[in-house]
Amino acid sequence: MTPINIILAVVAVVVVWGIFAYNSFVALVNRTKEAWSDIDVQLKRRYDLIPNLVNTVKGYATHESSAFEKVSDARAKAMGAGGVADKAAAENMLSGALKSIFAIAEAYPELKANQNFLALQNELADTENKIQAARRFYNMNARDLSIGIESFPGNLIASIFHFGKMEFFELDEADASARNPVEVKF
Repeated sequence: MTPINIILAVVAVVVVWGIFAYNSFVALVNRTKEAWSDIDVQLKRRYDLIPNLVNTVKGYATHESSAFEKVSDARAKAMGAGGVADKAAAENMLSGALKSIFAIAEAYPELKANQNFLALQNELADTENKIQAARRFYNMNARDLSIGIESFPGNLIASIFHFGKMEFFELDEADASARNPVEVKF
């Protein structure tokens, strides 16, 4: 083999590796975006359940208007939040507000026996579980993307083509109660 053939072979290997690395980053970015979309779908489902839940509880506890307003405000903020960190903070607020609704429901035994309320609470519990699973899937993909971007030699391709990290969707570290899912069983 001549030196030119060796150089051409090395260049070909580097080019093939570069193409493979680039395509791997594209796949990671798209998987992470898909995972974020899964979170959005579950959050929308949650947002759609909240007004029905509030109206059901409101029928039994009309004098608790401040709690209902807090839930409505938190829901509006969560729906309007942009970015992963803002969305996580808004979701933490919404979870806290929902806990107050369930605390109110504890004082009304006839509400706890209401079939509509029971169905809504089961739907919300299911949705909370799906949000948690979607969040884990998203964070796993964001982690894999970050590892690829930070690791050598992938960091060379990532910097050349401007691949960036995606934020983790995390609960507020300061609020330990936010680490627990919304309690929906009675």
